[in-house]
Amino acid sequence: MFVTSVERATVADRRPVIDTVVAAFDQDPAFRFFFQDPTTRDLEATVFAGHLFDQRVEHGTVWVAGGGRSVAMWDAPDARPDESPTLAVSDEARARLADYHRTLGALLPRDEPIWYLCTLATHPSFAGRRLGREVMLPGLEAAAADGLPAYLETTTEANVGLYERAGWRVTAYTHLSDLPIWVLTR
Repeated sequence: MFVTSVERATVADRRPVIDTVVAAFDQDPAFRFFFQDPTTRDLEATVFAGHLFDQRVEHGTVWVAGGGRSVAMWDAPDARPDESPTLAVSDEARARLADYHRTLGALLPRDEPIWYLCTLATHPSFAGRRLGREVMLPGLEAAAADGLPAYLETTTEANVGLYERAGWRVTAYTHLSDLPIWVLTR
């Protein structure tokens, strides 16, 4: 079994986190939906992963394991990042990201504080070692300490079972175009 420590990310973790997210989400339905042009997909995914990291690391809600081989990026209830689509990606990708955020926003609680697991990624070279479960724990512990629910979403049906086995339960389901979206809470 691979044993590693989980640490709060710093700006020095930016590159390994981006590399992990881009590699882990290479075939992800959401990333394929957002970044549809195969000639710019990797660049746009890199820009997006960097944006996700930059918006959260300053709040101390990004944790890494194994030197960035696994990462969990959380939104704390008092530190919601600005997800307005001002990224250096194509207009089409920006529009799809905005549609996705609107759709997801309608499925999450609006008038109550929550902890939201924005991104959970493990580099494919280290998949199957339970790093994802380890790296998500600090956010779950923070939510429990605050007495608040934790939420996440996935667009991959196989992930639903993985999350359910980890104690999450589906609270909402919808589609955006052909993209399925499951929202889970714990």
